Amino acid sequence: MDQPLPQLRTSEEAVARIAYFSSDVVLSVQETLSAQSGYSAQLHHLESTKAKSQLAHIDHTPEIQTIRQNADPLLSVHQPARAGKLVSITTTSSTLLSSIPHLYKIANYPVVLHVSMQPAEFPDYAEITSIRQTGLIMLQSETLQEAQDIAIAAHALAIRTGKGVLHFFPGSTGPSSPIHEENDELLARLLDQARIRSIRAHGVPSSGLYSDDGYKPQTNDLQLPVGSVPSTPAPTSGGLSGILSSFTSGAPSSASSDTLQSGNSARQSESSNSTLDSATVERAVTSDDIYKHAEDIFEIIRRFTLRQYNIFEYTGPRNATTALFVFGSTTALFRHTVERAPVGEVYGGVGIISARVYRPWFGTRLSEALPKSITKVAVLEQIKRKTTRWGPLFLDLLTCLKGEPSSGLSRVVVGHQLGYIDGRTIQQALRGVVQNLNAPNPVQNLQVGSLDAPEIAATSVTQPEAETAYMRILADLFKSRLHVANQLGKDNAGVSPTISASPEYGFGSLIARQERREAFIQQVETAIKGRPFATDVPLQWLSKWLLVANDAEKSAAAANAVILRLSVDGSSLARELLRNTDLFYKESQWLVGSDAWSYDLGNSGVHHVLASGKNVNMLIIDSQPYSEKSAADAERRKKDIGLYAMNFGNAFVASVAVYSSYTQVLHAMLEADKFDGPSVILAYLPYSKEEDSPLTILQETKKAVDIGYWPLYRWDPFGEEKGELNFKLDSERIKTELKAFLDRDNHLSELVRRHPRFAANLSSSYGTEVRHQQKRKAKDSYSKLLEGLSGPPLTILFASDGGNAENLSKRLARRGKERGLKTMVLAMDDYPIEDIATEENLVLISATAGQGEFPQNGRGFWEALKGSTDLDLSGVNFSVFALGDSHYWPRKEDRAYYNKPGKDLDKRLADLNGSRMVEIGLGNDQDPDGYQTAYSTWEPQLWKFLGVDNVEGLPDEPAPITNEDIKVNSNFLRGTILEGLADESTGAISAADAQLTKFHGTYMQDDRDIRDERKAQGLEPAYSFMIRCRLPGGVATPKQWIQMDDISNAFGNTTMKLTTRQTFQFHGVLKRNLKNSMRAINKSLMDTLAACGDVNRNVMCSSLPENSAFHREVYNYSTSISKHLLPSTSAYHEIWIQDEHEKKVKVAGDALADFEPLYGPTYLPRKFKITICIPPHNDTDVYAHDVGLIAIKAADGSLEGFNVLVGGGMGVTHNNKKTYPRTGSMFGFISKDKVHLACEKIMLVQRDNGDRKNRKHARLKYTIDDMGVEVYKAKVEELLGHRFEAPREFTLTANVDSFGWIKDEAGLNHFTMFIENGRIEDTPAFQMKTGLRELAKILTGEFRLTGNQHLIVSNVSDEKLPEVKDLLQKYRLDNLQFSGLRLSSAACVAFPTCGLAMAESERYLPKLIDKLESTLEEAGLRHDSIVMRMTGCPNGCARPWLAEVGFVGKAFGAYNMYLGGGYHGQRLNKLYRSSIKEDEILDLLKPLFKRYALERRDGERFGDFVIRVGVIKPTTEGKKFHEDVAEEESEDEE
Repeated sequence: MDQPLPQLRTSEEAVARIAYFSSDVVLSVQETLSAQSGYSAQLHHLESTKAKSQLAHIDHTPEIQTIRQNADPLLSVHQPARAGKLVSITTTSSTLLSSIPHLYKIANYPVVLHVSMQPAEFPDYAEITSIRQTGLIMLQSETLQEAQDIAIAAHALAIRTGKGVLHFFPGSTGPSSPIHEENDELLARLLDQARIRSIRAHGVPSSGLYSDDGYKPQTNDLQLPVGSVPSTPAPTSGGLSGILSSFTSGAPSSASSDTLQSGNSARQSESSNSTLDSATVERAVTSDDIYKHAEDIFEIIRRFTLRQYNIFEYTGPRNATTALFVFGSTTALFRHTVERAPVGEVYGGVGIISARVYRPWFGTRLSEALPKSITKVAVLEQIKRKTTRWGPLFLDLLTCLKGEPSSGLSRVVVGHQLGYIDGRTIQQALRGVVQNLNAPNPVQNLQVGSLDAPEIAATSVTQPEAETAYMRILADLFKSRLHVANQLGKDNAGVSPTISASPEYGFGSLIARQERREAFIQQVETAIKGRPFATDVPLQWLSKWLLVANDAEKSAAAANAVILRLSVDGSSLARELLRNTDLFYKESQWLVGSDAWSYDLGNSGVHHVLASGKNVNMLIIDSQPYSEKSAADAERRKKDIGLYAMNFGNAFVASVAVYSSYTQVLHAMLEADKFDGPSVILAYLPYSKEEDSPLTILQETKKAVDIGYWPLYRWDPFGEEKGELNFKLDSERIKTELKAFLDRDNHLSELVRRHPRFAANLSSSYGTEVRHQQKRKAKDSYSKLLEGLSGPPLTILFASDGGNAENLSKRLARRGKERGLKTMVLAMDDYPIEDIATEENLVLISATAGQGEFPQNGRGFWEALKGSTDLDLSGVNFSVFALGDSHYWPRKEDRAYYNKPGKDLDKRLADLNGSRMVEIGLGNDQDPDGYQTAYSTWEPQLWKFLGVDNVEGLPDEPAPITNEDIKVNSNFLRGTILEGLADESTGAISAADAQLTKFHGTYMQDDRDIRDERKAQGLEPAYSFMIRCRLPGGVATPKQWIQMDDISNAFGNTTMKLTTRQTFQFHGVLKRNLKNSMRAINKSLMDTLAACGDVNRNVMCSSLPENSAFHREVYNYSTSISKHLLPSTSAYHEIWIQDEHEKKVKVAGDALADFEPLYGPTYLPRKFKITICIPPHNDTDVYAHDVGLIAIKAADGSLEGFNVLVGGGMGVTHNNKKTYPRTGSMFGFISKDKVHLACEKIMLVQRDNGDRKNRKHARLKYTIDDMGVEVYKAKVEELLGHRFEAPREFTLTANVDSFGWIKDEAGLNHFTMFIENGRIEDTPAFQMKTGLRELAKILTGEFRLTGNQHLIVSNVSDEKLPEVKDLLQKYRLDNLQFSGLRLSSAACVAFPTCGLAMAESERYLPKLIDKLESTLEEAGLRHDSIVMRMTGCPNGCARPWLAEVGFVGKAFGAYNMYLGGGYHGQRLNKLYRSSIKEDEILDLLKPLFKRYALERRDGERFGDFVIRVGVIKPTTEGKKFHEDVAEEESEDEE
């Protein structure tokens, strides 16, 4: 077989591979997380391919930990090293000096450091000589091939000696001639597996932070009894043959073997190598042991590769009289040049020496490597800045070469400082060295080469892009007053970026700056007394300024006046003061750093700031994700700077997180600026890589804040003196250490007294132990209940997301009890896995989530079951029933996802020796009766196996409780809502009440970003409520806008959502805040009644900015229709609206019975939606609603009436072809005075004929198709008392908004602004919410919310126009420089709050558009409107089925893609591809957009184009939505 071509081109690549294959843990040190090191590409490649290491584990894959260079990387060595793991570090020389404290400690563990000397063009070897006394073994390589070989030697030597080894080599400046990958046989031969097992067996238990626990590497010497004779001759000391014989036999030498033991203990153990009584005595590993092992390893390498390595290496004639000992990156260049010296050249015949093993220093062995003829040695040390007269290597050689007794010679040793040398200057350098060496009086410390010649790329310290969020806030808050002393990128007069970014440097800079301003103030005071100005005018202004010089705001105002007066004074002193105008302003002075300051190495600078008491603000950004807080190293601990500063007692301290509470960040920074003393703001910004998306950072932040890992708080040690709390908790939970501090200072009790709701949270402990106890309690409680039953046991475990698997399990348990079985039913994650082997009969029922994944309440169980190595289920009978959809993942390669959790469970239980009661049942949603088809066969077989199949007298099955039951028994929407709100033991309400509260305008949700984490901590989901306002027509006053903003800040998550139904929506409202939120909404003259639920919901109306009079007339009908169809129940006011004295209102008992004249006690079968559009605008998607009204203008310009569309609707169920979207059918024209009655009668026909048994078939669109359009229309006309007239002509041109300014017929101005996906929030980059609030304060017109989630600032007079425009510009609210695609996009909320979401939507669509816009730009389509919509599930809140390009979430990260919708909302699109991910989406859309740009006709829209050219077929009506799709979902199943 031909040998593969060489692949490795850099030393770092070769070394990385050796480190990976020879280690349990590899610490990959990088300058930043986004900038790969020379090693990281190879490491990540090996990790991604799951390459196995050469260590003594079967299928062992090393763990790769990526650590930033400034985050004290070697701190992560100690814990795994103590645990007996083999650890290697890949880093550069810039890490070494700051890590010296660690190097001393890890020198006694088999740790290998691979160090690339930097900068590669001309590294400073002083970084090696400076650590020569740390106790590390140090090996040096020079070339690419040597780096590979010596890397192997380094690991072998660390394993054999038990000591730390540092391998250093010149950094690569570019690709070299490639070499082959490492020799696997050589690597396997040198990695002594017996020694590896010994190292792992002698892990060091310790609770300390560092690995230096008094342990030293040990070796065992065999001691034979006096007079005994060994069975085999013992090898002679230092004899290579003995070492080799023991090595090749696969065991350590019988004379000595090394172990890791305490330096103060000597334990004896029996030897199995002899039948004689003998003992081993332990002793410390010596340099002689290291020498022997190194020589042995080099010999093995020679045998395999024919490449020779020695402790000291000499090349040159054996009769040479002069030699050069080179210590630097150009050793190989010196060798190469001397070997090729021309005849007669002065340096011809010179020997070259280098140290392959630099430490320990084997000085006595050097003379053995040198020819006896050498009398003069030049030492060339590549050290840039000499700190002593004599170089370290010079002194080493001087002690071992000068005056050796054995040689009888006195060699001359001459030191040289080696500078930058390359191929152009090497000959000149050699001549200079040799000439100096041969001179009668050689010059010591002669410089050879240039110390500053090469052009080395400057290493710059840059702030990660993610962290600029906090810098933007600082800049926005303090503007010109802001001064960051250690600002990156500043010119600091030759100071290195690393030093200038440190807290010590920044603190010194600030002190100097403060002293300069104090001197300036003193200068002004002196000037006032001396009156040296041309006039007295500056004096009075300077006096005023002096009084407020240390007040930031007042001094700034006074400074402007002072500078103006000084500028016209003209005196010399005035000119002198004006040269320092910046000192008139009191700066907001900051030091900005990272969590690297929290480790040992950076903490001293922080200490100086705190101890000084100076008025210095520190912003310390912590980027460690919560999910990684202990994954890499449980012992790796950063100091808690917050607690550290609080214990000083003189510092303001705040803990903030911009992705949790932007407002709290603002408060903290402003308070820090005003605090007279040190301030520390700990700012959370978790990311694994600098390019992590804001969504990833948001999710990590939410986990950390919610669970208490990163509490939000502010601490002012002098707060009580101001009549305030010292400690202000801004989040729900605080961590244990902070709680202990507050307990100590007696502040916790005060906090609990003032905020009782925090008490339980503050004292709770979280963790896996809590969760375990909950499982045990649930199981034991069930067992106790079953004690009295006599039948055989049956344990049923379920994993369920949507409820089907749970309901099926509970029904099975109920039926089992009726048959006399002792049944227990639990969620899989609520079951203690350690009990599974004790079960007799076990049934597992699992749904399928996402991409073949377990539902959330089964994932922990599966991971435990899958990972168990000691379970034996030979006594357990089991059966599995799985629920899935064979069409959910249509592509052949994805077939494995169908019912995968159930199949995995079945196989794993069988592998653990369980016995199947019944073969696995595979429920399939595509079967005629869904999963019931397979289940109806599976369940009887189960009863037969258990012997209970022929039980007589079984009771009738109780009918399942339906939404209809809940409504009819609710007492007109009351239910037990009040009791649920009063229950403080949970943040939730009952399932039935959760259905009823929808009618009141609120949905119960939980934060899905942190659902798993809370479950792991033993907590219930983070329940909260979404509140939706009823706002007919979407018109709000400026006062109402401010009130909505207040509600979102006080009770919600500080954001607002403008919905696709033209109203406000709040998220994150806690149960305890529901009443106050509802009352506040009602005080704003809005309400939430019927915003959701099975009633007529918010009535929409086109925004029409260009014709305000007509808009107002049509808008009035939207409000009148809404009011006419409003439910009549008084429950809403009884539950939510109370008087100011909180007087209780009865909701039952003595209350009068309610009456619903339109709805009756069961209300409607499903939701009912009405919209009005005003041609030519279809911005409300008139075809998509149960009733769509098209406003028709009379000849005089007034409203004549409406064309009526009936039967539109969007909701669909994936892969259920019985469900489909539908556009409305035209009924005809109705006059404006009867339109409310027409809407009523259409609703009543639906009320009486809609499907109340199957909610998936309950919308009006199915009723009208079941009855027929004409039949339905006839019933409406019968109730109405007259027929619809023929529809009037109309034209619709688009269903998107028109952006920018427009003037209406009355001369008023309107501005339509772009609000991406309707989310109103403040971010560091864009303070939209603040800007809109400021706008509402000055606006005299109104706000109009559009059906596309945007906002119109309406009715602005010409007089008010400049002020409004200035404010819009100030907050960048007038920015419309977006692509046509982005302006025409819309998305629903989806994750994290929507319980129905299967995929991201609002948080993802902007990122997808980002990746498409470059293609649009190239194709010339940047300004072309293409309607793109996305939803996280098929319920269709953003009306994706009408978009030209629609995406509907199928699973996390996967979407169905639809094409061909009509541009003005008249035509449904059709499925183009199913279950595709981002890469496929981009691969499909980019060529389509390019083709559209090239082949479209004039005025042709994208949706029409893809139909014309045959990419997709048109959908002519809803019932044909699933026909002729571009990608038919396959029927076959593997």
